[in-house]
Amino acid sequence: MNIFIFRYPRQFLFGILFLVIIGALKAQDTDPLVKRIPIDTSKTLLNMDAVYNRPFLAIKKTPVALGGYLEANSIYSTEDGISEGLSFQARRLTIFMSASITNQIKFLTEIEFEDGTKEIGIEFAALDVTFHPAFIFRGGIIMNPIGAFNQNHDGPKWEFIERPDVAVNLLPATWSNVGFGLYGKTNRGNWIVGYEIYLTNGFDNSIIDNEENKTFLPAAKENEERFEESNSGKALITGKITIQNRNNAEIGFSYMGGVYNKFEEDGLILDKKRRVDIFAIDFNTTIKKTGTYIVGEVAFINVDVPVTFTQQYGTRQWGAFVDVVQPVLKRKILNWNDATFNLAARLDYVDWNVGTFNETNTDIGEELIAITPAISFRPSAQTVFRLNYRYQWQKDILNNPAAKKASWLFGFSTYF
Repeated sequence: MNIFIFRYPRQFLFGILFLVIIGALKAQDTDPLVKRIPIDTSKTLLNMDAVYNRPFLAIKKTPVALGGYLEANSIYSTEDGISEGLSFQARRLTIFMSASITNQIKFLTEIEFEDGTKEIGIEFAALDVTFHPAFIFRGGIIMNPIGAFNQNHDGPKWEFIERPDVAVNLLPATWSNVGFGLYGKTNRGNWIVGYEIYLTNGFDNSIIDNEENKTFLPAAKENEERFEESNSGKALITGKITIQNRNNAEIGFSYMGGVYNKFEEDGLILDKKRRVDIFAIDFNTTIKKTGTYIVGEVAFINVDVPVTFTQQYGTRQWGAFVDVVQPVLKRKILNWNDATFNLAARLDYVDWNVGTFNETNTDIGEELIAITPAISFRPSAQTVFRLNYRYQWQKDILNNPAAKKASWLFGFSTYF
């Protein structure tokens, strides 16, 4: 058995989780003490609460609860008239496990299996200790609160199969690091104010030394050593302030920054300290009269790139996305009492290299624009079937005519 676990650690972990989930589901059918914990919609929640704002399954009288979600879809794409045909994708199976250890002390973890078991990662595993609602300690593997999508990324919450480009191709989506910090919130009347501040490990030289041959922050996700040590020996600081009006909207202002390069080793100075600094603003609101939901995010990045690098490595980047979701039908369909049909649209924009060439004073390219109309059907709030058509234009660094790509995507995402 020890040899089997050593040779196949991912398959062993997946098998154990599968058996636990199957056992819980069987118990749900036969044991009245096993019940689903519903989401409490009576409370006003912020994006910072997303990690706990999920359906869980309580098992008998134990303090442990289980949950998760699944995403699967088909895709057919053509780029400049060339297609690779139809494919089916099992993008994500995510497992949540939480436990109330004692009064005001709780633990939650999120483990994700991507593309079957091609990638297995712990996205979140943290202990929360509540001293006061405005003063809560959190430590472990933390999801850095830059923007809103990084924390509130569960597939069943979105009408779109692809994640926003600003979240996955500019920022590193589901960006997690080891560290400690504080968070909390307070309210007065219709206003709620929340804050988060963490010190964690962070980025490394791969953000300017990667296969993309450009400044590319998502490349840092490949560095698994960030869960053991900081590449630079300095902490990454992430902080966020969120303001919500219960009747109108929520807006968040976040910052993440620190030294990313290994500037010193064994007392020998290798380079100066080079920083990466990120500022993000996120926003969401619902127009009560029409039920229209609007959500968006914009991020600005500054990277200290060595002067010896060519201009294809940008020092400034920015990107944004906005979703508009309009319910068009909500009624009982078959045995689903609150089934909903939605029309939606998303606009994506990313600029990996803001500025002009030194020699010609012409704009540097490396831009992407995409628009995605969508139709979604929700038999319940926890399950969504999605049909998306995504059309994108992407320019290279020299601003040559944009490569055009069109994709049809159909699939579902569901909590369980």
